[in-house]
Amino acid sequence: MDLVIRNATLPDHTRADIAIAGDRIAAIGTDLALKGRQEIDAHGDLAAPPFVDAHFHMDATLSYGLPRVNQSGTLLEGIALWGELKPLLAQEALIERALQYCDWAVARGLLAIRTHVDVCDDRLLAVEALLEVKRRVAPYLDLQLVAFPQDGLLRSPAAFDNLKRAIAMGVDVVGGIPHFERTMADGAESVRLLCAFAADKGLRVDMHCDETDDPLSRHIETLAYHANRLGLHGRVAGSHLTSMHSMDNYYVSKLLPLIAESGVAAIANPLINITLQGRHDTYPKRRGMTRVPELMAAGVDVAFGHDCVMDPWYGMGSGDMLEVAHMGLHVAQMTSQEAMRACFDAITETPARILGLEGYGLQAGCHADLVILDAGSTIEAIRLRAARRYVLRRGRVISQSPPARAELNLPGRPEQVNFRLGR
Repeated sequence: MDLVIRNATLPDHTRADIAIAGDRIAAIGTDLALKGRQEIDAHGDLAAPPFVDAHFHMDATLSYGLPRVNQSGTLLEGIALWGELKPLLAQEALIERALQYCDWAVARGLLAIRTHVDVCDDRLLAVEALLEVKRRVAPYLDLQLVAFPQDGLLRSPAAFDNLKRAIAMGVDVVGGIPHFERTMADGAESVRLLCAFAADKGLRVDMHCDETDDPLSRHIETLAYHANRLGLHGRVAGSHLTSMHSMDNYYVSKLLPLIAESGVAAIANPLINITLQGRHDTYPKRRGMTRVPELMAAGVDVAFGHDCVMDPWYGMGSGDMLEVAHMGLHVAQMTSQEAMRACFDAITETPARILGLEGYGLQAGCHADLVILDAGSTIEAIRLRAARRYVLRRGRVISQSPPARAELNLPGRPEQVNFRLGR
């Protein structure tokens, strides 16, 4: 074997060795009688498939403060700010920021990202830039691009033509933003047009849908209907879905089976949803994140996305998907053992399925892509936002970090205390 990882804890709590030959996992089992040219003793640390971010905006990342800071902190000011920034974008600067973020991602075990890229700039400068970034990072990170008409497919005169151009250039997924159209009718029409285009081209769909506190914003219903009508099952995702937080319970009881029947996945963005939603509330103030436990219980695939890092909408973030899961767990009150494990799945297995990643997973025959975390379980990994001891891509260690430790010299305690933080 090229590499054998000894004494790892798997997500199902079993202990195992992981043998890697070339770029694939060759075997997983207890006390494997296989020798590796290189061996790593995990000492019981958690081995998991790499993190996957199902929703991000890499064209805007690390642009915080350009050309100014979002003073109100609202979604609409962020969109207006992005409109001010777009004419000032330089391709090389955008590439540099995106590559820097990809470095952050890899160091945190994040090896697959679906990023939306604005196509409402007729130059398609950001599209060209992120296609170049995708080419450069391909050896160590899967980057999937969504053609995103940020200003509205029908509201922006050239948006649909630009979206088609972007797809022809190599962008992977059809995006949309129906709730930002001028009317509800235009929003519904944009969903119809985009789903028909995707079905004709054999493409996936990932639509910003109902990112609002308005309980009457119901484009997810239209998206599920067209996904079902056009046979797009398993190829469509509705991102954000924050209006569901405010919807009438009876209506939601009808909506959930429709979404499940259509095979539409849901992507919540905990950090950003709770920051941008509920801004017009006094108290009680709505959380804003969609109904994650209810969607999961209905059989809908639910993933968590990071959405933004240091951009016009959000001045925080570091590319840490464990931080995303940690926030999602708290906001959705998912504190049972099963629910906490589901939050880990929402940043690994589930988004990998939504993105259609080939060879993803921790089984023999899968790509040898994995992360070894300074934790003994998936729940502990979320609790501690655990250090990424080793990050592997196609069988090669591409990042490593020391465990989180502390040395205490405390008054009245004669001995020095040395321990792994939180464990």
